[in-house]
Amino acid sequence: MRTYALRLRPGDDLRQQLTAFAQQYSIKAGAIVTCVGSLTTTTLRLANQEGPTVYQGHFEIVSLVGTLSVNGSHLHLAVSDSTGRTLGGHLLDGNRIYTTAELVIGVLEELDFRRETDPVSTYQELSIYPASPKPRSATPAKASPKKP
Repeated sequence: MRTYALRLRPGDDLRQQLTAFAQQYSIKAGAIVTCVGSLTTTTLRLANQEGPTVYQGHFEIVSLVGTLSVNGSHLHLAVSDSTGRTLGGHLLDGNRIYTTAELVIGVLEELDFRRETDPVSTYQELSIYPASPKPRSATPAKASPKKP
């Protein structure tokens, strides 16, 4: 597994930055190894809800888990407020970094994560494929010496 370390700055959008990172490094099968940091705005899709729920304040990131891919990611975030109350759900756009977010991302180069409609849930769920072999660079043929 190849790993990357990433630090996000105040005002960055957590999900948008992760999506941009996956695009920049062509990540087809990644996972969040760890994340700590803080947010001023938390935007989640809570369990069995259709739309986003937005929370304003100061929150500590206590967990960020999930899969990351240029083909679609599935990330869950848990945060706690100043009283220790913990909230969690699907990570959406709109999670603004307060002081920092420090992440380690693992990449499984032998796999290709894709999102495909599951016939039972009807949601776009994870499908796992072997990575396409990387094309070999062509080796130039040596010229044969000409006979006199």
